[in-house]
Amino acid sequence: MFSEKANAIFKEVIDKYHVIDKVDQSFSNPYDSKSQNLEHLLFRKCWIDTVQWHYEDIIRDPNIDPVSALTLKRQIDASNQDRTDMVEYIDSYFLENNKGVHTKANATINTESPAWGVDRLSILALKVYHMNEEAIRENASEVHRNACQIKLNILLEQRVDLSTAIDQLLNDIEKGDKYMKVYKQMKMYNDDELNPVLRGGK
Repeated sequence: MFSEKANAIFKEVIDKYHVIDKVDQSFSNPYDSKSQNLEHLLFRKCWIDTVQWHYEDIIRDPNIDPVSALTLKRQIDASNQDRTDMVEYIDSYFLENNKGVHTKANATINTESPAWGVDRLSILALKVYHMNEEAIRENASEVHRNACQIKLNILLEQRVDLSTAIDQLLNDIEKGDKYMKVYKQMKMYNDDELNPVLRGGK
């Protein structure tokens, strides 16, 4: 099943990141990039999410230098752009993979594309990893650890449900019961022509 592969790669990414555990560490993708390799896309997607997760931790430091915070905000903006780009690449893979499917006359469209489900699955993998860290943290109180274990159990259940839903959606698309579209991002705030601040208020 697709979700089993995705969850395994996400775990591989998160474990690899935390060996060094630095946002500025070098990145290498062990999966071949040729021919829109799905494993390559999934690995890259989760790496972006993992680095951004830690950017978000750093920027919440109440003692962060304002200049450093602004620099980090720019990095988070760039990371968000990379994240949405990767979602589109993954959706393009699914579109190409199913281009020969005959869509049934009564086929319906989902509220989100498969890759946006994958995006949530990647973030969920990070939540599971870090909630587990809190559930077993030795210098935390027993009350804290128990509360985090309860939250972890919910996250694990959520991952099963989301994985099942993604697999079902992909199966429905392959059978022609569902169809998908990719709406290219139309972000306005980082466009020189669409953001009035960037175009000088004109």
